[in-house]
Amino acid sequence: MKNIIDPTPVRYQAGFFQFDVQLAEPEANLAAVRAGLARLAPTGPGIIVLPELWSCGFAYERLQHFALQTVEVLDEMQRLAGQYGIYLAGSLPEEVLTEVGGAIYNTLYIVGPDGVAGSIRKQQLFAPMAEDQHFTAGDNPQPVATGLGLVAGLVCYDLRFPELAKAQAGVGAGLLVVSAQWPAMRREHWRTLALARAIENQLFVVACNRCGVTGKTEFGGHSLIIGPDGAVLAEAGAGEESAWVMIEPGRRQELRQRFNTVGPTPYRFADQNKIMELEELAALTARYREVGRKVVFTNGCFDILHQGHVTYLEQARREGDCLVVGVNSDASVRALGKGDDRPVNHEQSRARIIAALGCVDHVLIFSEETPFRLITTLRPEVLVKGGDWPVARIVGAPEVLAAGGRVLSIPLVENYSTTSLLKKIRAL
Repeated sequence: MKNIIDPTPVRYQAGFFQFDVQLAEPEANLAAVRAGLARLAPTGPGIIVLPELWSCGFAYERLQHFALQTVEVLDEMQRLAGQYGIYLAGSLPEEVLTEVGGAIYNTLYIVGPDGVAGSIRKQQLFAPMAEDQHFTAGDNPQPVATGLGLVAGLVCYDLRFPELAKAQAGVGAGLLVVSAQWPAMRREHWRTLALARAIENQLFVVACNRCGVTGKTEFGGHSLIIGPDGAVLAEAGAGEESAWVMIEPGRRQELRQRFNTVGPTPYRFADQNKIMELEELAALTARYREVGRKVVFTNGCFDILHQGHVTYLEQARREGDCLVVGVNSDASVRALGKGDDRPVNHEQSRARIIAALGCVDHVLIFSEETPFRLITTLRPEVLVKGGDWPVARIVGAPEVLAAGGRVLSIPLVENYSTTSLLKKIRAL
């Protein structure tokens, strides 16, 4: 999100272009978009939404090649946006180079006459289509600032996760765009979920789905434009189709003045309740496993909480669906030989502070020198250790690996440690 300014015009138009995305045929898909826009002949201000991966489809075997072409596709989107005085939105493959290689994201771009206004990466990857084997999941979705106001975005499977839309609506987005390749066999789910996102967030939704067939999969079409009260303003059929309707942001404000389901966000939770006994937590993690949640476990003393700790814990939480943190008791901290004056903070205080972190789901205090009993009892799917620990030296690693789990060593933030902080305090 470039800024938080919301220069929403009194009225603008919004639409979709639903078409059959040809697998690994970017030129054909670009030609279809050009022709579809020419027939629709939109005039700004407004926005048109395109299907998911509309330039190439899920062409996994050439995904990196098509990701490299995305810069050229975005240039063409900008040209078309300038020609009609509108914004265009749709997902494309995005490659990001890292120190250890590259990551490819399924990224929703919002492009105007002046270029890319912003982008939102797909958060939830659809494993049955092997998306998780070819794409990297995004994080921290934020709405994009445009001349139409703040625009929220979801990509296909994201539609099933209401918190993604709610978070963006909660910071001021008045329009949600969805770029999708949703199958015909779950068409009713598509329609129901799109309506729900509009109603619960009291915003306009433009949801563009692909039509046509690839391999054995028929795609559902039935793209939608929905008002903040759930009224369907336009709906496509099963074939190639487009729509272009007037959006009146004042309708959203009138509805929210009567009752507001977006703004009120009370904090109803008692973080103290995250601190649990092992037997109780073992029963809970077993239920997590039944519903398909992956438990991540890590441990530490966390005597004086600092930036290195919280950065590490955030990274650990991203490795699964629930983070359990084992906190050494006062006796076990002393047994580790950290000094007679350690810990500075007693175990209940340290556990309470860790429990208050948003990335932490549960906390355990343990008295043993190692967390072996915790790990073998909880049986986490992911075991994480901080620093440069080799996997062979991480307590519990053989048991987690034998059960089909993963063991990771996450580097700590340099120049941050409890010991160094204590030295600075003593020097003062």
